[in-house]
Amino acid sequence: MSLLETIDQPRDLRGLSAAQLERLSEEIRAFLIHHVSRTGGHLGPNLGVVELTIALHRVFDSPQDPMVFDTGHQSYVHKILTGRRDRFPTLKQRHGLSGYPSRTESEHDWVENQHASASLSYADGLAKAIRLRDDDQTVVAVIGDGALTGGMAWEALNNIAAAKDLPVVIVVNDNGRSYTPTVGAIANHLTTLRTDPRYEQVLDLVRRSVTRAPLVGSAAYELLHGVKTGLKDVLAPQGMFADLGMKYVGPIDGHDIGAVERALQQAKNFGGPVLVHVITQKGKGYPAAENNVEDQFHTVGKFDEITGELLAGSKGPSWTDVFGEELVRLGRRDDRLVAITAAMLYPTGLHRFAEAFPERTFDVGIAEQHAVTSAAGLAMGGMHPVFGVYATFLNRAFDQLLLDVAMHRLGVTFVLDRAGVTGNDGASHNGVWDMSLLPIVPGLHLAAPRDATRLREALGRAVSVDDAPTVLRYSKDAVPADIGAIESVNGVDVLAGSVAEPSDVLIVGYGAMVPTALAVGRRLTDQGVAATVVDPVWALPVNPALIDLAASHQLVITVEDNGVVGGCGARLAQEFGTRGLPTPVRNFGVPPAFLEHGSRAEILDEIGLSAQDIARATLEQLLGHARPMTAEDVLQDQQRPSA
Repeated sequence: MSLLETIDQPRDLRGLSAAQLERLSEEIRAFLIHHVSRTGGHLGPNLGVVELTIALHRVFDSPQDPMVFDTGHQSYVHKILTGRRDRFPTLKQRHGLSGYPSRTESEHDWVENQHASASLSYADGLAKAIRLRDDDQTVVAVIGDGALTGGMAWEALNNIAAAKDLPVVIVVNDNGRSYTPTVGAIANHLTTLRTDPRYEQVLDLVRRSVTRAPLVGSAAYELLHGVKTGLKDVLAPQGMFADLGMKYVGPIDGHDIGAVERALQQAKNFGGPVLVHVITQKGKGYPAAENNVEDQFHTVGKFDEITGELLAGSKGPSWTDVFGEELVRLGRRDDRLVAITAAMLYPTGLHRFAEAFPERTFDVGIAEQHAVTSAAGLAMGGMHPVFGVYATFLNRAFDQLLLDVAMHRLGVTFVLDRAGVTGNDGASHNGVWDMSLLPIVPGLHLAAPRDATRLREALGRAVSVDDAPTVLRYSKDAVPADIGAIESVNGVDVLAGSVAEPSDVLIVGYGAMVPTALAVGRRLTDQGVAATVVDPVWALPVNPALIDLAASHQLVITVEDNGVVGGCGARLAQEFGTRGLPTPVRNFGVPPAFLEHGSRAEILDEIGLSAQDIARATLEQLLGHARPMTAEDVLQDQQRPSA
């Protein structure tokens, strides 16, 4: 039996020797590589926190002591040590183990929000509640140096440091990277420390000093802190934390379990907020990850466990590839184009633009709010910024988009990658809110291209608009083959059927759901229902030509992979109401619920967005088998299981 097989709960770690802990670390790394190679997932971050997580669970008493992992993508080791080892073959699979902390999985998971820079705010609130209840608990927040580029983290630090008696230990997992190398002044400051030739000497001195000294409480803290040795004047990353009044311990070798344990124990005993600075290596122990220049296997699909080579995925270019290549082409024609990313240069495809135009590319770190207002400033200065961001992360910067960009009528293009149902990454990574939020922004233009040709055309048009924000959204799925139009009616593409004379049903498909809309049309046609399928391409503002087409049909249905509440279908129905048109509109979209992880196809099927379900519901309504639908009926219908 392996040593790992004897670890079912954190308490099982307490009696292990140093040699056993080292062996356990090796077994955990082999376990991670074996299972993630078969399921895909966040490998690099978890290989880097093996010793750190073991030390955390030996010093703190989870779940009594809440542990909050920032973003949570580095929580796999935590899951392994808290009774979920046997479920790892189901990682990121439907009804299987989540790729992030999950409160429904384990009492050891306190927070499951998967967006960065939020852990310290959770920790601040939890610690204040503990203090008010006078409980004997310590809150531990594990945050990466990348997440420290987010302003929310510093807002929390400002409050935590001001409360001298808060039982909080902040562990900064410093590996110099978020998805890709961390950027900005904070990153530069920490990098200076990591690369200083005196760093190893400092680590050795701290290690030997703490080992020799039988001190406890604040005396041990001061020794570890380096105050009496003058180390803070030699290597001073703590300076930026000391200015806030934050106690600092470090730097600590994050792959030395003993050193990390000693630092954490002293921080726990201090009696107030302490920041422990731990240096780790992303992808440690797996050469394929360590040597991966792009992101050190931050997140990977299935790969060969032995060689590390990624297994063949979908063939052909991705939406991200098409966007990245087209932006470079446009950038060569227009030197006003600039690119902005929030620490996601490679995931959003902007690395190509950065390689071609490094001086016109700006990585602002995990700071979406700042990115948008900085884009506003660039636009004011005569540039046309293109901000590439995952659709779900745009939620964080909605206020800036509304008031800093749109209210000033500025030409900024937002390109939303991973829009719609993204699937395996879980509830907070689905991009299903953007088309509900954006219709309320005055003057905004939004396109949902159905294929690569429409994406290129829409991007070209978007970057030519200099007096309003423009938005392009596309899915995580593979780019489908081009879907040609039979004709175009004032900007509305007719994909099937005919507009020469009225048909029974007009089916409006948006973006990634156009193939589904076409499949619905075919099913209805097979049942003797005359159906016309159209794609408005530019969903906002609503094209008057689309309203004219819709008014001549018996029924209009809209299909989108966005929230059904307030989405583009709802916006079209509102236009009908405003104009007093009698044609009923039936909207199909994502119900107002947080969707469990699973493949995109599985989720769409479960929420009633398969072609079969939509065609059946449409046919029932046409044949009068269903009473007139209320808004509540629509939502309940969306949530029922597929037949």
